[in-house]
Amino acid sequence: MMAAIYAANSKAETIIVETNTAAGRKLLQTGRGRCNLTHAGGTIDDFIRAFGRRGRFLRYCFHEFTPEQIRGFFTERGLQTKIEEDGSVFPVTDKASDVKKVLLAETEKLGVRFLYGRRVDRIERSGEDFTVYTNKQAIVAKKVIIATGGVSWPHTGSVGDGYRLARELGHEVVEQRASLVPLVTSQSWPGHLAGIAIGDVKISTMLDRKKVVFTGPMLFTHDGIGGPAVLDLSSFLTDFLPAEKKAIDITIDLVVDLGENELERKILEQFEGHPKKELVNILAGFVPRRLAVILCSEFGFEGNIYGSGLKKDERKRLVRILKNLPLSITTTRPIAEALVTRGGVSIEQIDTRTMESKICPGLFFAGEVMDVDGPCGGYNLQICWSTGAIAGRSAGQQQGK
Repeated sequence: MMAAIYAANSKAETIIVETNTAAGRKLLQTGRGRCNLTHAGGTIDDFIRAFGRRGRFLRYCFHEFTPEQIRGFFTERGLQTKIEEDGSVFPVTDKASDVKKVLLAETEKLGVRFLYGRRVDRIERSGEDFTVYTNKQAIVAKKVIIATGGVSWPHTGSVGDGYRLARELGHEVVEQRASLVPLVTSQSWPGHLAGIAIGDVKISTMLDRKKVVFTGPMLFTHDGIGGPAVLDLSSFLTDFLPAEKKAIDITIDLVVDLGENELERKILEQFEGHPKKELVNILAGFVPRRLAVILCSEFGFEGNIYGSGLKKDERKRLVRILKNLPLSITTTRPIAEALVTRGGVSIEQIDTRTMESKICPGLFFAGEVMDVDGPCGGYNLQICWSTGAIAGRSAGQQQGK
């Protein structure tokens, strides 16, 4: 829709071919239905750095259509936004449906036509034109933008059609992997804690002999761990987790607001102040009680022992576990459950300033169908807005010549 808006704004006759019977089906599910529009805080260069090596490709479109400009786009059309503590930006109404309404109203104002319930079977190039063949009709177009998303959340219509169409037109498509997705552990005990959340943790691991650290909320799942800190970690681990490789070891700091010495002192104070208090109940002052029970059983502590009965070396071991809880990651959850898809149309074959194909002039790409993705917190929707706007503007201006 953003691509169509900017194409139509350039006076180009614009049609959206939509496989679903309504637009914005996936958008409605973003941010758990609240729609994390973008991310605020820091400079635009800070924003770009969050994308790692892919930031170089995205630099131009992010400078052309910044997070501030995208917020302005919605504000100018009557939808105010708010910045939350972690920098995530949401509509003040906390409704993704209101974001969709703005986009639909703008497409209607600009005369964009929607063809619903149309699946594109193939796209053929004939001279300077394209013929887009759908299950119901053929459409001749001067320019085509592929903005089909990836293969995450296939129930919303993201089933990989864009990859197929790009390949048929001669493009390289990078293998898809799950990114921003829960992780599966070799240990089974996290499954006994499914649904238990911890407000703030620090997760550390080594990748390519470099230490990587992620902080934020975490929760246990039926076969591992999830939550924002884990999802961000997954975007780094996914390329290292083919099934034939060994598990990746991580450690989790469960009590980030206390250093190891201070935590030991706090626990010792509890032991001395409550000599008849059971260990599991003392631990429950630092982590959720169900987790405290599991930690005692999994790591050989007697949960019903009085704190005063715990020896010094065992107390220190307990502190080390709370600050460096070990887990081994074997794989990610399936790509269909991922928030975004890693991989897609090779960005080596796309012009960074126009989003136009380098090998098929007149064909443009926008959003998740390309091999670009970022961390949690609104970064991935910003890719959609910025690349969509650039692709639409570039295609529309060329059409108008």
